[in-house]
Amino acid sequence: MTYKTVTLKRGKEESLKRFHPWVFSGAIAAADDTIEEGDLVTVYAHDGTLIGNGHSQIGSIAVRMLTFDDTAIDEAFFEQRLQDAYHMRQALGLQREDNNAYRLVHGEGDFLPGLVVDIYGPTAVMQAHSPGMHFARNIIAQALAKLPGVNNVYYKSETTLPYMAHLDPVNDYIIGHMETDEALENGLRFHVDWLKGQKTGFFVDQRENRRLLEHYSQGRRVLNMFCYTGGFSVYALRGGAQLVHSVDSSAKAVRLTDDNVSLNYGDQEGRHKSFAEDAFKFLDNMEAGQYDLVILDPPAFAKHKSALHNALVGYRRLNAKALEKMPHGSILFTFSCSQAVNKEQFRLAVFSAAAQTRRRVRILHQLTQPADHPINIYHPEGEYLKGLVLYVE
Repeated sequence: MTYKTVTLKRGKEESLKRFHPWVFSGAIAAADDTIEEGDLVTVYAHDGTLIGNGHSQIGSIAVRMLTFDDTAIDEAFFEQRLQDAYHMRQALGLQREDNNAYRLVHGEGDFLPGLVVDIYGPTAVMQAHSPGMHFARNIIAQALAKLPGVNNVYYKSETTLPYMAHLDPVNDYIIGHMETDEALENGLRFHVDWLKGQKTGFFVDQRENRRLLEHYSQGRRVLNMFCYTGGFSVYALRGGAQLVHSVDSSAKAVRLTDDNVSLNYGDQEGRHKSFAEDAFKFLDNMEAGQYDLVILDPPAFAKHKSALHNALVGYRRLNAKALEKMPHGSILFTFSCSQAVNKEQFRLAVFSAAAQTRRRVRILHQLTQPADHPINIYHPEGEYLKGLVLYVE
């Protein structure tokens, strides 16, 4: 198979020799005039040495590398990469009687940049983040359907592809249909709205952090901010929380939280209550000492470097509002999922919030994304989820 070609400027192949999967537009010396968005291309060093094959894209990231040799990008390629990803999840023990929700493909972390696949029981929900993966969606779906237990493939990329590509993707089933919207995570049941919900319908990246929260919940009064589907709330209830209050600005998210609480526990007789309200407003109005375990898991405050300063201000304000109202001996789970914010910057924002409120705070745990969201050692940008568990005095 012959691909269109890209030739790099002198010295710009060094990062690719270290297997970093991105070619930036400024590194390109020459390219075929006929290259279009999502085309398969072969990348060469300035001296003609073959670097590998990848998907072309308009923007600062001009090529996402899929191989660092001359391996063809065809059906066999995707079948092998997906089999490799599946076998790693098997090794992690994620497909079992009490758990059938996990991430199967995590982009660069699984050597498939531009592709995300989450598994919910018999359904694989696929998202393309690059035009190349969008064009390969049918081949990928067929390869997914060959994996054990996958009966349905739902394609959900209307909001994830570059808008300038003018691809007009349609969210729909490529294979199969909805059998159930329920998924099982560590023995707990959740309705997953992959049709209209955020991302692929559920944030599987907090699975292990939710289990840790369960460990700390016994007898505590829990506040779950930005609750979305209520994952932390459901785990806190199983952990023996005295009460759990869930807050989200979206009324739809609050309804989904209530549904998931009912799915697992039925009538809670007042132990759980939800509020459709702005997070900052809720924290301003809540009574001091009302909650002794608080979860702050907001959506990304910074999706790009240009928003970094405002994001750090936001994290500092949010954590300060919570810390100033928390009683002695309480616990704060606080997170950032902003890829543009690194661990040190997030920790500094939380440190600043603690200093501002003059609270004595100790770090109990430093959290990250779970093993089914692997970080390619050659692509440190893949580390996006940061979390701290703090003991507040």
